[in-house]
Amino acid sequence: MKKMIIASTSTVHGSSYLEYLLPTLKTHFKGVKQLLFIPYARPSGISYDDYTTIAKNAFSTINIDVKGIHEFENAKEAILNAEAIFTGGGNTFELVNQLYKNDVLSTLKQVLDNGTPYLGTSAGSNICGVDMKNTNDMPIVYPPSFTTLGCIPFNINAHYLDPIEGSTHMGETRETRIKEFHVFNKTAVLGLREGSWLSVYGNQINLEGTYTARLFQQNKEALELESGVEVKI
Repeated sequence: MKKMIIASTSTVHGSSYLEYLLPTLKTHFKGVKQLLFIPYARPSGISYDDYTTIAKNAFSTINIDVKGIHEFENAKEAILNAEAIFTGGGNTFELVNQLYKNDVLSTLKQVLDNGTPYLGTSAGSNICGVDMKNTNDMPIVYPPSFTTLGCIPFNINAHYLDPIEGSTHMGETRETRIKEFHVFNKTAVLGLREGSWLSVYGNQINLEGTYTARLFQQNKEALELESGVEVKI
C-alpha cells in the first residue's frame, strides 16, 4: 500500500528547510531510524554531499538519520533495503536523467507501490506523476524519457502560481502553459501551491496544507480543490 507525501516545496517563506512539514513527517515516518535521500536534482548545482547534509540536518530534529543514495555502492540495493525514501527538489530534468542513468526508476516505483514511506518535494514530487512534462525547470540535460513513476494518475505542477493582478509581466502564466500541454496530452495536471501537499495512502489521495489546489483536465474548466478533499480524476 502506497504511503507518500508529495509536497510542492521543501521550504515556505519565513521558515527553514522542511520546517513546515516536520510535524507531518514525524507521523509519516514513525518508527524509521534511517532515511535514504536521493539528491540527484542538485538545486543551484550543489554537490550530492552538500545536499545530503541539508536533509540530514532537517531530519535530525525528528531523530531520523539520513544517508545519500550516492554513498552506497549499489543504488538499486539501497532503494530495495531503505526504511524510507526522500527525493529532494532541484532540476527535474537532471533528476530523471540520473534515475534512468542509474537504472533505478522501476526499482523506486516497485518499493513505493509496496509501501516504503516516501517524501517528495518539488522535483521529487514531479516524478510521482505520469510524466515530467509539467515541470517548470529548464531542460539542462536530456533524459532518455519523460516517463516517471506513475504513482498517482495525474501530473504535478509544483510551485503553482496564480496570475498577479496588475502585473506588467508579458510572459505566459502557468495556466496558459498547462492549456498548451492539454492540446496534445490527456493527463490531468494539479497545480500545487507552495505550502500544500498530497498525502497518498493506498489509492486515496488527499490535498493537505494551507491552500487550495487547481486541477486542470483536458477540455474542462479548471477546478479549485479545497484543502482536506480527496483528489479524484
